[in-house]
Amino acid sequence: MTTTTLDVNIMGQIYTLACPADEQAALLAAVREVDNEMCAIRDMGKVRARERIAVLAALNLAHSLIEARQALGAPPPQAASDAAQDAADAQVLARLSQRLDEALGADGQLL
Repeated sequence: MTTTTLDVNIMGQIYTLACPADEQAALLAAVREVDNEMCAIRDMGKVRARERIAVLAALNLAHSLIEARQALGAPPPQAASDAAQDAADAQVLARLSQRLDEALGADGQLL
């Protein structure tokens, strides 16, 4: 699998992200979602620190994801007790955290 790099713009700042070639469209869609969410929070004028905006955006997007899963009939995360599901969730969170850390770059890591 070929990995490429993409320069993306999130809230007026350019980030270089590595991505498998066949996942570029999905990554660009995710970048648009994150950028839209972060810009909306910034534009409300209550939060100025980029790191805080990123955390609030991540929480808003996670909440939307949970609502979408519930609408499809999936159990909420706290109801999932299966060890395999817990491990899968931990992997997803680790990948998201890594992507956020890469995107924040010089602004500092979240965790």
